[in-house]
Amino acid sequence: MKVLGTVGLPGSGKGEAAAVAHEAGIPVVTMGDVIRRACRERGLDPGEHHGDVATALREEEGEAAIAERSLPLIEDALDEAETVLVDGLRSPVEADRFEAAFGDDFVLVSVEAPFETRVSRLSDRERDDSDVDREALREREERELGFGMDEVMDRADVTVENTGSLTSFHARVRDLLGVEVER
Repeated sequence: MKVLGTVGLPGSGKGEAAAVAHEAGIPVVTMGDVIRRACRERGLDPGEHHGDVATALREEEGEAAIAERSLPLIEDALDEAETVLVDGLRSPVEADRFEAAFGDDFVLVSVEAPFETRVSRLSDRERDDSDVDREALREREERELGFGMDEVMDRADVTVENTGSLTSFHARVRDLLGVEVER
């Protein structure tokens, strides 16, 4: 059994890592999906209220709320697979909760890229060809860093610098997941 948890700022490549896992048949539990579900349960638009609901969940249920809500999903996935990727840790308390649940089988992976690289990637994602609002991105990062994301990134077991080609990044993620490439 192995549970890999990813942490990283927006545009760093966490979603790409999850895509590699998914392609390899490895279950992915996305913590952001837990928050989006909570938004919908509250009758709120996840696109507008994601950060507010994430904060509210932590205030209402404790700092480990999103990890606690993710645990049953991870455990269900482990019933069917040897490896699970957990996408999007934000706080030290979340990392602590997963470490308590999975012990040495939990591997924390920080996916990192410079700000300008991430801005470029996020701009490429925009559908209306507009540039990413740099100030809004900085505000989002400050909110996420306020949850303690920088501490989680610092204590990662593995750091993946995602500054090279997409092919090399995918290869590094496959290696971490223990997935062999078919030749």
